[in-house]
Amino acid sequence: MRPPRRAQRPDEAHRQGRTALAHTGDATLQSLRCAGDGAALAGPILALGAWFNNTPCLLERERALFSPNLGDLDTPDACRRVEPAVAALLAATPVPPLVVAHDLHPDFHSTRVALATAHRLGVPALAVQHHHAHIGAVLAEHGRFDTRPVLGLAVDGVGLGSDGQAWGGELLRVRGARCERIGHLRPLRLPGGDRAAREPWRMASALLYACGRGSEIAHRFSHQPAAALLAQVLSRPTLSPPTTSLGRHFDAAAGLLGVCEVMHSDAEAAVALESLARAYGELSALADGWRISPDLELDLHPLLLQLADEADAARGAARFHVTLAAALTDWIEHALALEHCDTVVLGGGCMHNRLLSAMLDTALSTRGPTVLGARRLSPGDAGIALGQAWVARHRLTHKET
Repeated sequence: MRPPRRAQRPDEAHRQGRTALAHTGDATLQSLRCAGDGAALAGPILALGAWFNNTPCLLERERALFSPNLGDLDTPDACRRVEPAVAALLAATPVPPLVVAHDLHPDFHSTRVALATAHRLGVPALAVQHHHAHIGAVLAEHGRFDTRPVLGLAVDGVGLGSDGQAWGGELLRVRGARCERIGHLRPLRLPGGDRAAREPWRMASALLYACGRGSEIAHRFSHQPAAALLAQVLSRPTLSPPTTSLGRHFDAAAGLLGVCEVMHSDAEAAVALESLARAYGELSALADGWRISPDLELDLHPLLLQLADEADAARGAARFHVTLAAALTDWIEHALALEHCDTVVLGGGCMHNRLLSAMLDTALSTRGPTVLGARRLSPGDAGIALGQAWVARHRLTHKET
């Protein structure tokens, strides 16, 4: 999986996503108190974050320091800002870091800086899986540094999975440094690779093809120059890699409803869907809008396929949100019955969608588990460095996990 391009974040840019912490400026280091019940360390942990909204973090015993948001690491200017930001964090503490944490993706500029910094300081570098870090960030904000198992729902646009595939719709059993993927969304294909993440009509076409309606693509999207060939692209796995990303499901919904076929700004498709859904009002969920397999694969194709025949885009957007919330709740309940966890953690850039997150909070609050989500911290990549540091801290203090 190559580093993503700038427009591959339809679920991350709005709300508080541009800074690690909400309601703060980004001109100086930001501080978040995150004292908990974990074991004390002899020094801090430095974490470099990911590709989007890069925001390095230094985790000390009772607080986390964040650099200003450096933006997406897709330009030379943004990349040049990383090392000075790291230097500012290191200057804020008299004790050198014990370890430098970074994303699992080897080609991120943040990963390269992390490896170089660790080598210069003579300390280990530690790769942390993207979605594990999203869950860890929320737990750190809530002061949860123990090793009690939690069920994590990590939903975003993209993150490199431990199997080398593009993840983004994951159920995880997290116990400190240990993370087990126990469920995921049924994959959609990315026709044309990264380009599909910038053109929702391609994700809509992927859904139609997967459901046996590939013959409709050329006519339905006839105004798109590549439409006539897209079914052929989808028939070739090397040109259409799979993804479990919930962000791409938002894109597919927007493309099927005609809300947004090509994105010209970050989050355009997802924001448009949420706005339409809010304006339309309440609807009931589609009872047959999803399926859950015995191995906890959540299939949202039935929901998306019904949107393909929806004439009212606003009604479709509202139906998508309420059915998605019901499906995710059902999925979580299935997992809780198997895993016996008493805490559910919601993380990842899709949790910037306040309509979806509110629906999940309401539904899960009546089911019994404790539900934790980001409060001051960004649930997306702007806050992910804290989660990387949280995992690294567990690696150092709870080696048995």
